[in-house]
Amino acid sequence: MSYDFDLFVIGGGSGGIATARRAAEYGAKVGLAENDRLGGTCVNKGCVPKKLLVYASRFVDHFKEAEGYGWSPIQSQCDWKKLITAVNQEVDRLNGVYQRMLDGSKVEIFREFASFIDPHTLKVGEQKITADKILIAVGGYPVKPQIPGIEHAIVSDDMFNLQEQPKHLLVLGGGYIGVEFACLMNKLGSKVTQIIRQEKILRGFEEDIRTEIQESMIKQGINIINCSHLMAINKTDHGLAIEVKVKNKEDRIIEVDALTLAALGRMAKLDNLGLENTQVQVKHHAIAVNQYSQTSEPNIFAVGDCTNRINLTPVAINEGRALADTEFGGKSRIMSHENVPSAVFSTPEAATVGLTEAQAKDKFGQENIKVYRSKFRSMYYTLPNLDEKTLMKLVVHTETNKVLGAHMVGDYAGEIIQGVAIAVKMGATKADFDTTVGIHPTSAEEFVIMR
Repeated sequence: MSYDFDLFVIGGGSGGIATARRAAEYGAKVGLAENDRLGGTCVNKGCVPKKLLVYASRFVDHFKEAEGYGWSPIQSQCDWKKLITAVNQEVDRLNGVYQRMLDGSKVEIFREFASFIDPHTLKVGEQKITADKILIAVGGYPVKPQIPGIEHAIVSDDMFNLQEQPKHLLVLGGGYIGVEFACLMNKLGSKVTQIIRQEKILRGFEEDIRTEIQESMIKQGINIINCSHLMAINKTDHGLAIEVKVKNKEDRIIEVDALTLAALGRMAKLDNLGLENTQVQVKHHAIAVNQYSQTSEPNIFAVGDCTNRINLTPVAINEGRALADTEFGGKSRIMSHENVPSAVFSTPEAATVGLTEAQAKDKFGQENIKVYRSKFRSMYYTLPNLDEKTLMKLVVHTETNKVLGAHMVGDYAGEIIQGVAIAVKMGATKADFDTTVGIHPTSAEEFVIMR
């Protein structure tokens, strides 16, 4: 049967664009539908604009630290409107870059919403389009809790549209998105209260990372209310009154000037896709796929956040490229979801790769795991005389001496763990780390001198 396209991609985010371009390089005729901005969550409402805000938030500490190095005191404050305008201009620039990349790859773009009519046919805007293979790469959206007054809350996506900086921001949720926004807004000068259900932030991360960052956030002045949840949001003459239930304590009312930020995770954006017209299975609110990103409908695939495997931009890109290599390049391969590094751009920053101490002990037995841990003050903070600590940790399997996990809290943690992740991915042993010569004086060298 003849089709309009060899591959049609639903969604113009990182995963969809990466797949489309790679397939086109192999000579496939590719179409892509996106009814919103190109680049998806990462470019428009996630990693890129958020990291720019993180950079901005760190100058306040740099100004203070400079005094220890002989610089005169600096009195400055952030111009929110100028900052957010510059951030959004950069997002606009990147949208143009993505457009040019797709045009250069000869991928045909449809600025319309696409939905399934049958496994090989899509309704794209007002036209019908057929494709041999179809990729779903629609990403996800932030979840709001179902509580009274939730219509007054914004989500993380909305932060980049604020024209005024909030005086008092309430962050609901202790995941990495909530933690990052709490830290950066606190440094930019907003009063921040964070409500979390658990005892600690960052559930699922290495326990030492959770403790170190939470203690640091509290020291910086962020009010973390743990073991609690939101009951209701009420509009007042002066802003919002937030009803909070705290475990084993009296309920509290927290007043904020204008808004609250719900950062309770994301869910696959599957509404109105017409999946009921296919055999694609949805499990736990995400598209079920095998290791080749193939759904239960053989010609339909899915990558990225809508599959809820590991919701990171580089993962979606790698899943998409592996799919294109397999289906159009004659190079059958899968994307490994083991030892994927990640970072939390909090203050201080954290990064991790591999198993946590708890995961390693659960998998191999407590007696078969040895942990190397170091906590120290970086040389950078000696002249400013600041009590800022760096934490590094290696989790090692004693039988094989293999490094199962590496974890860090401190300056440039993401940059450092990226290099360490190569070693962990390759199966390096503690002996390999020990025989590697450190770069002195750096914080990173601690990973190869820990005893």
